Amino acid sequence: MRSLIVVVSLGLGVVVLVTGGQKEKPVARQQAQAMEKMSAEEHASMDQAQAKAVAVEQTTCPVMGGAIDKNIFVEYKGKKVYFCCKDCVEKFQADPEKYVSKLPQFAK
Repeated sequence: MRSLIVVVSLGLGVVVLVTGGQKEKPVARQQAQAMEKMSAEEHASMDQAQAKAVAVEQTTCPVMGGAIDKNIFVEYKGKKVYFCCKDCVEKFQADPEKYVSKLPQFAK
């Protein structure tokens, strides 16, 4: 628990240095206080949730297989699907189930 307090304190110290001692915004203060109150188990589960979010991040176009452009996407079954170009959006929308197996956000 001490190490958590030390890490949070150091983080707050860096914020003060970076912002030049500007007055802290109320939301940031509330977030810092909430982090201090969290138990080690809560921090661990938060870290696992963040790791899962990173693990399911889509990096390739399901149609062409190239790098995605985060500005080109559609929502499918409540999740964003990214593409490399607008032509791929049209191909995906014509038969989405053909490509779903290639998407990490739909992996089971």
